[in-house]
Amino acid sequence: MIKAATLVTPQAPPADSDPQTPEERKTPEERKAPVTIEALAGLSHEFRTPLNGVLGLTRLLEATPLTGEQRSYVDALKESGEHLLGLVNQLLDFARLGASAIRVQTEDVALEDLLKGVCELTGPRASEKGLEIGWWVAPGLGRIRADEGRLRQVLLNYVGNAIKFTQTGGILVSAAPAGAGRIRLSVQDTGPGVLETERERIFEPFVQTDPRVDGVSLGGTGLGLAIVRSLADALRGVAGVRPAPGGGAEFWLEFPAARAGGAPGRNLAGRRIGVVSPNPVVCEAAIRQILSRGGDGVAVESVEDLPADAEILLVDHALAPSAPPDDRAAIILLAPEDRSLIEDYRARGFSGYLIKPLRPASLAERVLAASGARSRTERLDDRIAPAVAPGLRVLLVEDHAINALLATAMLQREGCLVDHAIGGPEALAAVAVGTYDLILMDMRMPGMGGLETTQEMRAQEVTTPIVALTANTFEDDRQACLASGMDEFLVKPLSADALRRILVRVARGWKEPAGRRRSA
Repeated sequence: MIKAATLVTPQAPPADSDPQTPEERKTPEERKAPVTIEALAGLSHEFRTPLNGVLGLTRLLEATPLTGEQRSYVDALKESGEHLLGLVNQLLDFARLGASAIRVQTEDVALEDLLKGVCELTGPRASEKGLEIGWWVAPGLGRIRADEGRLRQVLLNYVGNAIKFTQTGGILVSAAPAGAGRIRLSVQDTGPGVLETERERIFEPFVQTDPRVDGVSLGGTGLGLAIVRSLADALRGVAGVRPAPGGGAEFWLEFPAARAGGAPGRNLAGRRIGVVSPNPVVCEAAIRQILSRGGDGVAVESVEDLPADAEILLVDHALAPSAPPDDRAAIILLAPEDRSLIEDYRARGFSGYLIKPLRPASLAERVLAASGARSRTERLDDRIAPAVAPGLRVLLVEDHAINALLATAMLQREGCLVDHAIGGPEALAAVAVGTYDLILMDMRMPGMGGLETTQEMRAQEVTTPIVALTANTFEDDRQACLASGMDEFLVKPLSADALRRILVRVARGWKEPAGRRRSA
């Protein structure tokens, strides 16, 4: 038997009740109110946390035995993840730059350190595409008074853009005087270049000159160069692009800056050095660095073209030399991943090695050692040490399980002993009973965040170096870390090279006063 449906008459709400939802109670103006930067930052963090986990696990997977097919899948996964992470970062940076006036903080900036840091940070990305990256600072140019964080942000945008659009060759980063009281930073690439009609337009938001290279769409927000233009305005400078000598594009920033001394010495004066490499970026960077140290250099593409009057030779491993070209002292140029070949090249008769991208101080040291002007005892380049921190005790404060797994694996590869705390209270308990050489502190954790945890540790007279781990790359974030008592700033997803540089400094003894150290 089928029962008749029962009709329920809805009851009217009490007279003093409000049937509207909180959203419905908002005024039209409130509904139109823009999303705050704080809300956008929180949302971007929620995007970046799982993305960092994906990229971190991808890097761990890369180091395992893979078939060719599996490796191609992993490469595509990493490329897609890095692209998405770049979009999120650019959107947040652009929103923050437009929300308030950009604060410029003037300090002494060592130009060689600035360019070296940018090139060595982006070097692995360039190497993955088969590109070389090099840098040079004009002779006599040492420290300047400027905002290091803003300059770094400009260069990272320029270099990242160059790597994205360059398929063969490489990227050359430089710093040189641009008239009285002005400095010019430049990033040249060997990519497709920029049409004259597009050279001004591409600095506008959400504009790209041509998103396809070799028929492949590279995508993007078109915000990187708009961010550079905003930073250039804040620095009272000018940013632009022009054709690079020999093809490609040269993106530049020119800004006023007072000199602060500290120009490097000219310890290669009177010496002529030959450079042989098939890559023009390697040749140009080496010659310019030789000139900055007072020497004279000549670059060629093959050993047959080396001049007879060059007393020391720099030979690129890309040429796969079986031995030095002749009886002159020769130094082999290697990528960091080729470190296992150092002893083999010594056995073949090479006098020493240099790691690319080249450093002018190391270049001068190796040349003088090879010529007999200095002891042949070489300092090991920190970029190729097999394990830089054996026995170093590290407290990792990270609430995200996958990020903690990634960081722990990277630390253990460097020989570290790692304790893991999942939040601020647990970290405080750990330092109360244990002694650590380094603390890696996640910035965003539920309850007690990284800034609060650091402040409490410093209040309890914990003097261990504390390094921030954060996905936020803005200069204001770095300053907030330093103000809380932290000593350094590492960006997630963690770079093995950046982490290695931190560990090297800790292993050698951290001497600088807290709050005055530079980011890795």
